[in-house]
Amino acid sequence: MKLTKKLVIFLGVWTLSYSSFSFGLDDDNEQPIYIDSDTASYDEKNDVSIYTGNVIYTQGSLVVNSDEMTFYLKEGEITKVVAVGKPARFKQSPGKDKDNIHGVGLTGEYYPSTSKLHLIKEAEVWQAGKKTASDLIIYDTKYSVLTAGDKNSSSKRVHTVFQPKAKTKAKK
Repeated sequence: MKLTKKLVIFLGVWTLSYSSFSFGLDDDNEQPIYIDSDTASYDEKNDVSIYTGNVIYTQGSLVVNSDEMTFYLKEGEITKVVAVGKPARFKQSPGKDKDNIHGVGLTGEYYPSTSKLHLIKEAEVWQAGKKTASDLIIYDTKYSVLTAGDKNSSSKRVHTVFQPKAKTKAKK
């Protein structure tokens, strides 16, 4: 019973203090966070919270699906979020009348202090007709800057696709 009470308190504090992925709608990071999973645990001594089994994280327009999601905290602030899956997936609306942004990777790491999302191994990000794939994709959620590839590895290439817009026929 004591562990359950601590977990509920932790989730409440965490929900109030978490700075979310911010590359979606302006108010996404102000929305409540909902996490559904088969299991949840909180290690108070190490400030780590782990959710396993069909994890579904929702905050505003952001939805993340993974097999496991781990939150690392320091003094009540989240320092790192790790989502692992086969693959882990995210989807988010960047704004009204804009196509959703989608991404996958075997591992996703988010660092709130730098607003950077790292998609690692078999990573892909796409929106409308644009797609980037690499073993490493880093997305700066604050400035909407995507970097792909690993300068230390020449064995993996970055693959990018830009779909041309359909031309409209001129009226005669």
